[in-house]
Amino acid sequence: MNLRTLRVIEYNKIVEMLTTFASSPMAKRKCQRIKPRKDLAMIEALQQETRDALRRLNTQGNLSFAGLKDIGASLKRLEVEGILTTAELLDVASMLDLALTAKRYGENEGTSMTDTRRRSKEQIEEEKASNKMLGLSMNPDGTTCPDSLRTRFLELMPLEHLSREIHRCIISENEFADDASSGLKAVRRNKRLTNEKLHNQLAKLVSDTSKQTMFQDNLVTMRNGRYCIPVKAEYKNHFPGMIHDQSSTGATVFIEPMAIVNLNNELKELDNQELAEIEKILESLSAQTAAEIEYIKYDFDTLAELDFIFARASFARSYKGTEPIFNTDGIVDIKQGRHPLLEKHTVVPVDIKLGEDYNLLIVTGPNTGGKTVSLKTLGLFSLMGQSGLHIPALDGSRLNVFDDVFADIGDEQSIEQNLSTFSSHMSNIVYILDHVTPGSLVLFDELGGGTDPIEGAALAIAILSHLNNMGVRCMATTHYSELKTFAMSTPGVENASCEFDVATLQPTYKLMIGIPGKSNAFAIAKKLGIDDSIIESAKANIDSDTVDFETLIADLERSKREIEQDKADIARLKEDAKQLQERAQMKDSELSDKKAEILAKARQEASEIIEEAKAEADAAIRKYNKWTTNPAKADAKAMEAERQKLRAKINDLGKMNEEKRKTVKSDHKASDFKVGDTVHVISMDSEGTIMALADSKGKLKVQMGIISAALPPTDLLLVEHEKKKPQKATVTGGKSMNRMMNIKPEINVLGMTVDEATSLVDRFLDDALMAHLHRVTIIHGKGTGALRKGIHQFLKSQPHVKSFRLGEFGEGDAGVTIVEL
Repeated sequence: MNLRTLRVIEYNKIVEMLTTFASSPMAKRKCQRIKPRKDLAMIEALQQETRDALRRLNTQGNLSFAGLKDIGASLKRLEVEGILTTAELLDVASMLDLALTAKRYGENEGTSMTDTRRRSKEQIEEEKASNKMLGLSMNPDGTTCPDSLRTRFLELMPLEHLSREIHRCIISENEFADDASSGLKAVRRNKRLTNEKLHNQLAKLVSDTSKQTMFQDNLVTMRNGRYCIPVKAEYKNHFPGMIHDQSSTGATVFIEPMAIVNLNNELKELDNQELAEIEKILESLSAQTAAEIEYIKYDFDTLAELDFIFARASFARSYKGTEPIFNTDGIVDIKQGRHPLLEKHTVVPVDIKLGEDYNLLIVTGPNTGGKTVSLKTLGLFSLMGQSGLHIPALDGSRLNVFDDVFADIGDEQSIEQNLSTFSSHMSNIVYILDHVTPGSLVLFDELGGGTDPIEGAALAIAILSHLNNMGVRCMATTHYSELKTFAMSTPGVENASCEFDVATLQPTYKLMIGIPGKSNAFAIAKKLGIDDSIIESAKANIDSDTVDFETLIADLERSKREIEQDKADIARLKEDAKQLQERAQMKDSELSDKKAEILAKARQEASEIIEEAKAEADAAIRKYNKWTTNPAKADAKAMEAERQKLRAKINDLGKMNEEKRKTVKSDHKASDFKVGDTVHVISMDSEGTIMALADSKGKLKVQMGIISAALPPTDLLLVEHEKKKPQKATVTGGKSMNRMMNIKPEINVLGMTVDEATSLVDRFLDDALMAHLHRVTIIHGKGTGALRKGIHQFLKSQPHVKSFRLGEFGEGDAGVTIVEL
C-alpha cells in the first residue's frame, strides 16, 4: 500500500490507537509496523486470530501482559556464554511466570472440551445455550471448536523449575536470599558475627565516661566503608588509630581506632567474599537459563505475538468491531459502518455498497454533509480489514481484498514546490492513473475541483470513464451537476448523496445510494439572512435546464424518502400479517386437537352407557331364560321386582333429562342478543359468546370454547340476566373439561418445596395430556438447583414424558424446563 494513502486516510491514527492496547515493547513495535496484507489466506488467518482473542476476552476476561519485558539483548548475551544481571534474570523469571499464566488461561477453554460422557444431556444443552449467547461455535456433542490460538497456548513452556530457582535466589534487583548458596549463607553469618564484635567494641569505647568530652558526638559513623568515631580535633592524639576524614570546619576528625582495624579489615574481606559468592550465583543461574534458551526464546516470541493479537482484540472490543467477510470478486458491502476516529456516541452509521451492480459511486451534496467521511470510511475499513483488524460495522459486512488503495483527499497545495491546489491534485491523480489496476480501490474527494467548473467537470468525467472501462472500484465526491448526469446515463456508475435538513441547516450524515444530492446553496444562504432579492437575482442567472434538473433532484429525494417510508410500513404490516397467520394456524391446530379430544370423550361416554345398558339387558335376559326353562322354580314375585327395578332406572334417566328441560327455560327472542354477549347454552350446559346474529332460520352463531354452533334463541340465556346458575343441569366432568379447555402451556412452581411442586406438576401434566398439548414449560427458577433436580427426577419416572431439557437463551435459560409429552 502506498504511504500517501495511509496518511490521508488517517490509517496512522488507527495504528496509534491500536498501540495503546499493547503492553510489552515488542507488541507495541508490532502494532506500529502493522500494514495491510494482500494475500487472502493471510488476511483470513489474521482475522481469525483477532476473532478468537476477542471471544476469549468476552468469555474468560483479560489476559495481562504487563510483566513482559524486552529480554532480547539478554538472550543474545547468553548465547555467547555471558552472565546476566539480577534485573535481567528477574525479567526472564517474570516472562516465564507470564508464560505459565498464559498457558493456564489458554487451557481454561478446555473446561467445555472435557469428556461429555460424564455430563448429562441437560448439562450439555445448558452449556450449548450459554456458548451460543457468547458467540462460541459448538460441535454436536457440546464441545467447542478449537481456535487458532489454542496451539500457541498449549506449546508454551513455562519452565517452572527455572523460574522458582531464580525467585528463590533473588529477592529483588538489589537483594539476594541468604539461602541462595551455602557459601553465601556462611559468609553472611560471619559478617553478622564480625559486625557484632565491632559494634560491641565501638560501643564500649564511646560509652567510656572519662572520654565523653573528647567526642564531638556520642555515636559511631562510617567513612570510606570503615567504622569510625567522631573525635574533637584537639583530642585526636588520645585515640591511636587511622584518621579517615575531618569535618569542613576542621573541628572534628573521624578516627578508626586501632583496636578495631583488624575487625574492619575482616569485614571488608567478608564483603569481597559476599560479592564473589553472588557472582557465582549469577553465573550458575545464567548457565541454567542458557541451557533452556530455545524454550525461553519460543516463549518470549509467542507471548509477544499473543500480546499483539490480544491488543487487536481489545481494540476491536473498544469500538464493538466485527469480523468482515472477505472476497476477491471486488464486492464491498458495509452495513452500518461507523468511522472509528469519530465520537462513537454521535457518529452516524453509513451503508456503502460497491462492486455488484456498479463499480463507481459518485457522491454529491452540500459541504459538511458527510461526503468525505463516507469516502474515508470506505478506505479506512479496507485498510483495517486487510491488516487483520475488525471493523466497526454490523456483522456480515463484506470487503474485497484490494491490491492497493489510492486516495486523493484534502488540500495538497504546496508553496515549496510552487504547486497550486489543482496542480497538486493533478500530480497525484497522474500517479494514481499510472499505477492503478483493476484490483485497486480509488477514492477521489472533489474530483476536478480548483479550476474552471466546465473544464473541471469534463476532466473528471474523462478520468472516471477511464477507470470505469478498466473495471476499477472507485468512489468520488463532487459538486458538479455534470457528474450527476454522467452517473445517471453510464452503466456501472451510480449516484449517491448525503442528506441535509434545510429547515435546521444541519446535515443528517446519512448516505443515500441511488439519487444525487443538491448543494442547497440558496436555501442555506436564505436561512443565514441573505436578502431575498439577492437570492432571486442569483436564481435568475442560472440556466433554466439546471433549475429544472435541481427541481427533479428535489422531487427524487422526496419520493425516495416517501418510498422508503412506505417500504418500511409495508414490511412491518407484512410481518404483522405473517405473525397473525402463524397464530391463526396454531390456534386452528389447537382447536382441531381439542375438538377431536371432546368427540373422543363423548364417544367414550356413549360407549360406557351402551356397555352398561347391554350389561343390564344381558343380566335380565339370563334371569328370564332361567325362569322360562324351569317354570316350576320361577318366582313371580322376584320377576316383578326385577322388572320394577329396571323400569325405575329407565324412569330416573327420563326424569333427569325432563328436569333439565323443565328446570332451565328461555323466553328470549333473537332480537334480545347482540354480538359479543355472553350466554348460557341450555342444551349443552356451558357458556359461550354470540359471534353472529340470527340467520335466515333464526339461529344465532355461538362460540363455546373450541366448539361453534348455530342455536335457536330459546336454547340461550343471557348470563348477565341470570342471578343464579342452574344447579340441576350440571354435567358430570364439566369442571375438569373446563380446566382442560383453558389450560395454559406453562406452570410456575417458584418458591415451592419439591413435594408441593411435583404434586402440582403431576396434575398439570395430566391436564396437558387431555388438552393434547405436545410441549409445556415448568418455571422453577435457578436458585440452589434443588427444586430443578427434584422436578427432573420426577419427570424421569413419568411414562408419558417423551423428553425434557433446560430452557435455551430467550426461553428462560436454566430457570425453566421444557417438557415434550
